[in-house]
Amino acid sequence: MTDPFSKLRQQIDQVDTELVQLLARRKALVAEVGELKQAAGVPIYVPTREHSLIQARREEALAAGVSPELIEDLLRRMMRESYSAENEHGFQCCAPELESVVIVGGRGQMGQLFTRMFCLSGYQVASLDLDNQEQAKELLAEAGLIIISVPINQTDAVIRKQARHFNPQALLVDFTSRKSEPMATMLGIHPGPVLGLHPMFGPDVCTLAKQVMVFTPGRGEAKFEPLLQQFRLWGASLIESSPAKHDHMMAIIQALRHFTTFAYGSYLQRENIQLEDVSRFSSPIYRLELAMVGRLFAQDPQLYADIIFSSTEGKQLIRNYIEHLQEAVVLLDNNDIDGFIQQFTQTSDWFGQLKEKLLDESTALLERQSEHQ
Repeated sequence: MTDPFSKLRQQIDQVDTELVQLLARRKALVAEVGELKQAAGVPIYVPTREHSLIQARREEALAAGVSPELIEDLLRRMMRESYSAENEHGFQCCAPELESVVIVGGRGQMGQLFTRMFCLSGYQVASLDLDNQEQAKELLAEAGLIIISVPINQTDAVIRKQARHFNPQALLVDFTSRKSEPMATMLGIHPGPVLGLHPMFGPDVCTLAKQVMVFTPGRGEAKFEPLLQQFRLWGASLIESSPAKHDHMMAIIQALRHFTTFAYGSYLQRENIQLEDVSRFSSPIYRLELAMVGRLFAQDPQLYADIIFSSTEGKQLIRNYIEHLQEAVVLLDNNDIDGFIQQFTQTSDWFGQLKEKLLDESTALLERQSEHQ
């Protein structure tokens, strides 16, 4: 008997082949755009262009009887590929007056990432690490930009140790996830321009497009503004902050969050929970949560120790959180369902309209997560 599905499947295969060819054609066009952007000094990520493109395709999909969400997912996935591919074409140099760049800790993972990015823009980049300290005077005295990219607990000491070699006109920058202490040290020791930076991403990103960087102005805006423009050209999203506000937000976003993740993961280990069984029984949302726990324990423990233990405010927030957990346990001990619902409702009201936006975002994440199970 003739396979009733054969002809239709052949047609579907043909359409899929055409889609691949169209994607290849799109990739070639994106490559041409990348070359034009490089020549014109246009950022690889332009939010207004991306928004208008997605909105137009969503409307076309709706008119064609195709899910707008499907088309948006496809476009965003293609755009991620495009942003990564544009790195291959290099970038215009926004701050040629900086001349040479020296990254103290340049052989660390974050140092290597930014070495690559600066090289893509044509800067001369050198690394100062433990094994070439004898070159400190030579490298730092001629540098136009000095970036301190070392662990938090070493930042202050490294700045003080190397300060005697700094070119007094150089732009001094740190990448530390704390800002108050490093900024005070840099401003007190270095007479030249000073800028605090905190990349809110790990060194494993393949592009800086849409990645958040917090900057805390110190001294010499005319000198550090071209550097900020360089980050924008690479696609980064910049957020200005005071050192105090930055450190307060990091106490919440990093110290408190990482500690609670650490505590949860170590509790699973103490109870000898069989993760394979947990994974098999998990809903997509729990697998996503478990993935974030596993992600933390797959990385450098010293990094997270530095983040958590270096923040006095973070430590206090952790203590306050533990007290709150103990109060919540009282609801369990008293079987106080009404109290639980009351607290749940109050918190829901506090989230306001944001909870609907977060619900949509998490739903999209869960849909993608379920595809990998």
